[in-house]
Amino acid sequence: MRITYRKRGVKEYWTSRWDDIPVDEPMENLSVYPLKYAQMTVKEKAGKVLEAGCGAGRILRYYHDGGFDITGIDFIDIAINKLQKVDPTLNVEVGDITNLRFADQSFRYVLSFGLYHNLEHDLEKAVKETHRVLEKNGLVCASFRADNMQTRLTDYLAARKVKKSKGGGQMRSFHKMNLTREEFESLFTSVGFAINFIDSVENMPILYKFSFFRSSGHKKFDENKARSEGYCLSWLGQIVQNFLMRFFPDQFCNIYVLIAQKL
Repeated sequence: MRITYRKRGVKEYWTSRWDDIPVDEPMENLSVYPLKYAQMTVKEKAGKVLEAGCGAGRILRYYHDGGFDITGIDFIDIAINKLQKVDPTLNVEVGDITNLRFADQSFRYVLSFGLYHNLEHDLEKAVKETHRVLEKNGLVCASFRADNMQTRLTDYLAARKVKKSKGGGQMRSFHKMNLTREEFESLFTSVGFAINFIDSVENMPILYKFSFFRSSGHKKFDENKARSEGYCLSWLGQIVQNFLMRFFPDQFCNIYVLIAQKL
């Protein structure tokens, strides 16, 4: 377990991020994270879905537009307000994953991409709450930031950038928790989940940070485009990334994704 620190606290970071970008269009690319893994989890329209940490809405809107009964929560009110303005039919609200207002066994599926690693405290409590609101045999699909070579390099580059920037400053505020694969699995099995699947995923390849390795349509960074289409690399970038992920997946992924079942 390793903590990443930044100049801004996690709530300030996400408030600024969701304030800076427009609401997502429904995600399009079925072959990349997170929609690829959501599709592996949500199998039936009959079951209610909770997206915990719905953010700018790319997954929430995909399933809502597809006729699924999906509820989205986020702890950043700006994100929720924006979603409600764009589509008042969305079932969204400000919520706390460590203290959900829903009754026991309210949902068949919980999707939680990029949420748990934002918790400095009460991480186990959050997973217990997820377990509580799931039906028996219900499924959760969740991601968590990996503690490995790639994320350590990313954190080093971020720290160096801050030191070189005007004003500099200390990086003392909690930003993310990083777990090994074993720690991530244990977090869920310890509260009563059975792990059905776990994968090492390069959500945003470190090569994407360099425009040289991006695809032609992504040379100029557009976060909404990247979130909808995925972080697309050039043919050379793909070759290098595929090599790294084939031979060193646990060191060059930036997140782990699991699907777990409530026993």
